[in-house]
Amino acid sequence: MTASLARLTIDLDALAANHALARRQAGAAEIAPVVKADAYGLGVAPIVRRLRAEGAERFFVARLDEGVALRRILGPEPTLYVFDGCAPGAAPRLMQASLTPVLNSLEQIGDWTATGGGDGALHIDTGMNRLGLRMEEAEALAHDPRRLGDLSVSLVISHLACASTPDHPMTQVQAEAFSQARRWFPNARASLANSGGLFQDPALAFDLGRPGVCLFGGGPFGEPDPRISPVATLEAPILQIRSVPAGESIGYGASFVAPHSLSVALIAAGYADGVLRSQSPAGYGWLRGARRRILGRISMDLIAIDVSDDPAARPGDMVELLGPNLLLDDVAQTGGTVAYEILTSLNRRVARQWRGAAG
Repeated sequence: MTASLARLTIDLDALAANHALARRQAGAAEIAPVVKADAYGLGVAPIVRRLRAEGAERFFVARLDEGVALRRILGPEPTLYVFDGCAPGAAPRLMQASLTPVLNSLEQIGDWTATGGGDGALHIDTGMNRLGLRMEEAEALAHDPRRLGDLSVSLVISHLACASTPDHPMTQVQAEAFSQARRWFPNARASLANSGGLFQDPALAFDLGRPGVCLFGGGPFGEPDPRISPVATLEAPILQIRSVPAGESIGYGASFVAPHSLSVALIAAGYADGVLRSQSPAGYGWLRGARRRILGRISMDLIAIDVSDDPAARPGDMVELLGPNLLLDDVAQTGGTVAYEILTSLNRRVARQWRGAAG
């Protein structure tokens, strides 16, 4: 790691603490971590090894390639589900890697069974109108099992549209629809709750909860939750301290003009590292016990922060841009987005290090 690079520290002990919290929230239900998109951008290999060591036996990813990579990392034992299901031509690779597709349509069911696929999960759409069988399609399958062919339905799932909004009426509508749908497949386990669902009502997990963002430090309702430990810390060094006289501008577009003389630190990070441009001008860095506001626009490689009240600031000092002092959901709110985007935007240019045993 060179001194000029931003660095991302992933705390695997904090991950384990969040996993234990999710297990408690799920009550009697099992939980299966969602580790799609490279474990929400944090690096899937050390993440899943630690979660496996903490007792996770099932995992969900979005893409076939993610599942193949995960099988190589974890070996033959865990059950690995692929949300995309069985896309055209994907069945041989799914079977070769012993992946379980989450089948989303009648066509996918046909493709999977036609190539000898046996065990599979069914995704039933309960009102979100993304992937999944419509309720009437699922009911017709249940009433005419011949249409399932040799498919053994081991799991039925649906996905909550508004779980991050407590008491949203859509959640109850979906829960009731899913309760009906699971009765059509009495031999299958059932899974509905994501992070927000688990923290709203453990009953929404049914048999299997699917936590994602809460494992990685995000609150289940789009705001910090004191029970959840920060997992990711993004820091970058000061490259230069400069004095900016009153009336002069800082950064592209001259969008910020100094109202009085300022001491400004230029930080070696920008949107090429995953710090969203929308985090200026409302965002902050953290240096020596205090928030330091961002001045002007975030650029590809640089961020300017106000260090006028910190005469000790020097080049090489590390400034926190995300972490225990600038919590994930707070950073997301300053950028007008959600925790998921903050994490998955972190760029591979950022040097990564992991704290704690990987399992």
